[in-house]
Amino acid sequence: MLPRHDVSCRGAALQTLDDDLVRRIHDDLRDDLDEELELEFEDRTEERIAAGQRSVDATGDASVARRLYFRELFRLQAELVKLQDWVVATRRKVVILFEGRDAAGKGGVIKRITQRLNPRVCRVAALPAPNDRERTQWYFQRYVSHLPAAGEIVLFDRSWYNRAGVERVMGFCDDDQYEEFFRSAPEFERMLVRSGIQLVKYWFSISDDEQRLRFLGRIHDPLKQWKLSPMDLESRRRWEEYTRAKEVMLARTHIAEAPWWIVQADDKKKARLNCIHHLLNQMPYAEIERPAIELPERERHEDYLRHAVPAELIVPDVY
Repeated sequence: MLPRHDVSCRGAALQTLDDDLVRRIHDDLRDDLDEELELEFEDRTEERIAAGQRSVDATGDASVARRLYFRELFRLQAELVKLQDWVVATRRKVVILFEGRDAAGKGGVIKRITQRLNPRVCRVAALPAPNDRERTQWYFQRYVSHLPAAGEIVLFDRSWYNRAGVERVMGFCDDDQYEEFFRSAPEFERMLVRSGIQLVKYWFSISDDEQRLRFLGRIHDPLKQWKLSPMDLESRRRWEEYTRAKEVMLARTHIAEAPWWIVQADDKKKARLNCIHHLLNQMPYAEIERPAIELPERERHEDYLRHAVPAELIVPDVY
């Protein structure tokens, strides 16, 4: 397992917070440890995890809940592999948008979806802020190049809905551009659907209190402070403005061809499982039968001589 940081080292920094908030922050940090444990358990069978061997907590309800989470996560990820094979075999084109407030858990579910999939089939598009040239283009232009070809899945970690959210709240677009977005976005999405793309849109919804908790966790966790930008902190101050912008966005872009789906995300683990389960139910996928694979015998040639690797090129055995 990857080295993990000591949660206790941040105890002094948390003393100014009330006991319940400290407990919740520690619970959140423990969830981060579970993310590392997911990698440790990658080669273990679901049956062993479900049976409680090497459980990730000592005893009690928390341990049972965590084992259930891992068991369901691995089961759903196995279904995602089947979905991937079906998308390739049927040459489907799939786009999935993940939107929500900062710290809502979008990245966490994207990581679980892609964790065991082929990156040549399923890829993530997380676009930075537009540059000077892109700001003069048709607004949707820079997103078009990331759309899938046949047999591909693209997950947008934020999307063209930036204009309806952060750009609106932070004043990065004017009223005319904002209104033009709402005229164009539904038509743009209908055009994508008519072209054969299946478009699924998720909004990750968290409460005011939960976002505050997650931001505090990032502030007090040296390994997560990089996730906090000045824009994130400003979004916290403008919570109500973001709420109004979200409500307008959902009302004006919820269309039959590409409806919005709301993921209740205060509980990160439940949100991941619920989102993946729902996503699988949006596709009429079926298991694709794979041909039997036989490992060929290695060829050996008498004139082949393997040369010794120079010692100075070897990475030292530190561990």
